[in-house]
Formats: sequence, structure tokens, C-alpha cells
Amino acid sequence: MTTYYYVLASQKFLLEEEPLEEVLKERIRNYQEQEKEIDFWLVRQPAFLESPKLAEIKKKCPQPAAAIISTNSQFITWLKLRLEYVIVDQFEAPTADIPEPLASLTSV
Repeated sequence: MTTYYYVLASQKFLLEEEPLEEVLKERIRNYQEQEKEIDFWLVRQPAFLESPKLAEIKKKCPQPAAAIISTNSQFITWLKLRLEYVIVDQFEAPTADIPEPLASLTSV
């Protein structure tokens, strides 16, 4: 079982109102320089929000939602400070409620 940390917000906020693309490109460049494996993913309409355990979190977030999910809690903390108006939480997966931690409810 793996712990996944995430920042969650509306897609409009994360993808249009924030310079998220710039932030992620810089982080990817930094990882490549350090020869570090990517440990974060951008997921539109994350399926993990369908878990009954996360029903309250889903209610708090305008839909459609988007999440940046990572196994690196420090990266998520850094993003929270950078983005400000996001929800931060964590979950463990795979479980019966969350079989695919990076799954999306959309097909992009």
C-alpha cells in the first residue's frame, strides 16, 4: 500500500487561473537534472474522490475538479504554499474504494 498526497481544486482554478504549467515544467526539469524519477501526476476529475471516505472533501471542491497527486509529501506541501487556494489531503491505495490511485473519470 502506498500513501498518495494531493492538492485538489477546480479544473478552472488549477488549469486556467494558476501558472501550473510553468510550475510543473520547472519541477520536471529539476527532476531530470537530478536524475530523479517523476513522482507526481496531474489528474482531471480524479476517480479517488468517488471513495465514500472522501465524500466530504469532494463536497468542498468545485466540480469538475483536478488534482496533482504525488508520493512526495514535501512537494505537495510546497505546492500548497505556492497555490494557496487548494485542498490538501492524502489517501492510501490500492484499496477496495480506490483500486487505481491515478485514475480519472474522464477520457482525455
